[in-house]
Amino acid sequence: MNALPPGARRHSAYEAIKAMIVTGHLAPGRRVTEQDLTEQLQVSRTPVREALNRLQRDGLVVERPRTGFAVVAFDETMLHEVFDLRAELDAYATRLAVDRITPADLKVLDDLLNAGDEVARTDPTRLGRLAEMELGMDLHRAIARCSGNTLLAETLDGLLIKCQVFVWMELTQMQEFETARADHRAIVGAIAAKDAARACTLSRCHIRQSRDGILGLMHMRRDLRDFYVGKG
Repeated sequence: MNALPPGARRHSAYEAIKAMIVTGHLAPGRRVTEQDLTEQLQVSRTPVREALNRLQRDGLVVERPRTGFAVVAFDETMLHEVFDLRAELDAYATRLAVDRITPADLKVLDDLLNAGDEVARTDPTRLGRLAEMELGMDLHRAIARCSGNTLLAETLDGLLIKCQVFVWMELTQMQEFETARADHRAIVGAIAAKDAARACTLSRCHIRQSRDGILGLMHMRRDLRDFYVGKG
């Protein structure tokens, strides 16, 4: 990895650390230091430091005085705040996209859908699932860009980054990949048909159902923990 140019090293370190957080390799609350990550990723401290600063801006890590950084706690409060706001902004972006979509834009969306299908068909590994999730996120980002509202697209990008830990939890532990792909196709189909009402409804339902599924999973985990603690 050290053979990469500086810009690529910075990007690679950021993506690698983010993937470790999203997939739970770096658990919520865990302390992370430049030294540990430098050794794991086999890069110098500079790209790791820049990656951690960027992840702090993304809201995935927080700085701890004299101890480095810690992964944020992805709790129910954050779940509701992020997904409820995203549901409304995503639907708004979708409505704007219906009015502004071009044939070239639709091809971008179709290409992302097809790429997700291909990954699902050919790569059942954990890395394949991560790639499929990223393609789904990229589809939402592409729809937001089609809205023509740059600030809206940037805001949604920040929310999507915060959503990734929760979405990974839902997709992998509840086996919701196929459902997510079907939802995405339905949303794009409604956009292509210029059916703004249906596209917005599908977008909101997609995000709210994801939120509710994750919330149920979090409650089940809490109940199991309380049950075993009570038995002890």
